[in-house]
Amino acid sequence: MNSESVLSTNSDALPPQIKEVMEILQQDLPTLFQQDINYNIYTPDILFEDPISQFKGKLNYRIIFWTLRFHGQLFFTELFFDVHQMHFLPPETLRVDWTVRGKLRVPWKAEINFNGYSTYTFNDQALIDRHVDTWDRSPLKILKQFLPRSPSTQVK
Repeated sequence: MNSESVLSTNSDALPPQIKEVMEILQQDLPTLFQQDINYNIYTPDILFEDPISQFKGKLNYRIIFWTLRFHGQLFFTELFFDVHQMHFLPPETLRVDWTVRGKLRVPWKAEINFNGYSTYTFNDQALIDRHVDTWDRSPLKILKQFLPRSPSTQVK
């Protein structure tokens, strides 16, 4: 994935530390279900929030990503994190638009697909101190994608 396809912000105008963090995220995020990410761009007391949880601290943040990889490999035959765009909103915020899509490891071959965005906030050393995920639908609607479709909605 090259930077032209993802960055919507003029990267020449970015502070070098922010640009470096964005490049690391560009490398890390698409493979987060397959391999670990670089934790050097986060503060020790990073705050993470999504529609179902909230954690503080780098150890807990690491556990979140380990859990995503573990469950991703256990429950899915395919699982992808597609990064669409990154927008830097001066002075301290980065928004990353993404899609999660995959195929559940069940006989009825359920598929998951939802969009969202991550909002990252930087401290004065250009480290991420807050990461908030927003999803395009409720957790319950996402989980319903795992259920077998009724016969009337199945494609033949």
